[in-house]
Amino acid sequence: MKTSPKPQSATSLPRAPREASDARNTKYLVMMVIRVICFILMAAITPYGWYTWLFAIGAVFLPYVAVVVANVGKESDVPEREVPDRQIAAEDQEVLPQDDTPLVITITESPMNPEDPSR
Repeated sequence: MKTSPKPQSATSLPRAPREASDARNTKYLVMMVIRVICFILMAAITPYGWYTWLFAIGAVFLPYVAVVVANVGKESDVPEREVPDRQIAAEDQEVLPQDDTPLVITITESPMNPEDPSR
């Protein structure tokens, strides 16, 4: 098993599911507030003109955009995960280098002896 020269860091862990859900809900809520504002401005501002159509487009298409933005995970915020080392060593101990061959444990089952009453 290869050992990593740097220790495992708590900051390399992925985002907690609750934090990710809260972030998505916040994005969705902000976009829905913008949609309501677009709808109100579309109906309230007179005389009607090209900006009325802009507000209408915002009111119609923002729900779709909000769902897509809320459901897409932002991979750039997630740090690269580190694989923790399985070897535990004290600070004063010297870590022995290991070869690249993996340790393989083979478990075999012996055939059942019908004459053995203990089985």
